[in-house]
Amino acid sequence: MSASASWSYTAKATHWPLLGRDDWSGQNTYGPPVVFYCDYKAEAVRSADAGGTSPQTGVELALRQVLYTEYAAVKQGDYVLIGESAEADPIAAGAAEVRTVVRDADTFDRIADDYRILT
Repeated sequence: MSASASWSYTAKATHWPLLGRDDWSGQNTYGPPVVFYCDYKAEAVRSADAGGTSPQTGVELALRQVLYTEYAAVKQGDYVLIGESAEADPIAAGAAEVRTVVRDADTFDRIADDYRILT
């Protein structure tokens, strides 16, 4: 963990990775919960996803929360929860689906990139 991340990412969050979708039942399957360090905020903005050939043609999404972290394993379709959880089912735990993940440079230390996880 970079020096700047060690003092700023002091909250904990839980990540459930999307493993796949059962073709018969239509149910998604998720990996076991993983706790990671982060910081977060609630944000009322609107953003276009990459659904079309240009940013203007994507589906508009209302983003509920933004998590800041060096934890690089989170991908679109996974679930995250602010706080710690051992619950196997992310929906039952109250987690939110990850809509997009933005990678930012580690400007100060150049040890590990930072990520913005948007739900």
